[in-house]
Amino acid sequence: MNFLFNTPPIVTLPIANQGKEFPVNHVYCVGRNYVAHSKEMGEDERQPPFFFSKPNWTITSNDVHYPKNTKNLQHEVELVLAIGESCSVFGIAVGVDLTRRDLQAQAKKTGKPWFAGKNFIGSAPVSTIVPFKHTIDFSTLELKLKVNGKIRQHSKCNNMIWSPLEILSQILLDIPIESGDLIFTGTPAGVGPINIGDKIVASIEKIVKLSFSII
Repeated sequence: MNFLFNTPPIVTLPIANQGKEFPVNHVYCVGRNYVAHSKEMGEDERQPPFFFSKPNWTITSNDVHYPKNTKNLQHEVELVLAIGESCSVFGIAVGVDLTRRDLQAQAKKTGKPWFAGKNFIGSAPVSTIVPFKHTIDFSTLELKLKVNGKIRQHSKCNNMIWSPLEILSQILLDIPIESGDLIFTGTPAGVGPINIGDKIVASIEKIVKLSFSII
């Protein structure tokens, strides 16, 4: 095929124990999917979760530069679903939805989209993807995030309002999910600010870990 200009490079994440790369397509995120987090953000926990997206250029596994135009960068640890063929869940990862909270709050106040608050280079750090071949009990997975060695977020995924499979089913009602898509499934309570020099360690206990610094 003869393109007008060169296509962008493919964004990839490593796959554990396979020597292969996972090509990242679209990135979807679930908001307000833990009751405790809904409460800490001042939301009504009776409302269902909702969806937003990030471009795949926000994905990284490296250190993250503190973004411009914010004085309140915050962490949100999340279970990430990696979608394989036929809308199956190929594997899981741990991710951090980095958010310019002040820009997000301003957008909320004025009824505008969250794009500026949620999207900048490196705003979606994600670990190695861990594939699985059999049914997984998502409710037993345990998310944890530390900043400079101190635990900030810690929750089992059974505290989700919508389970990962319910999230996937709901998205499929409106969106043609494809191989290579990533789904951030929401964050538990404990989100908070991070600054230049901070080291973040996010993990799904006993499965996978992601470490990066804010530079």
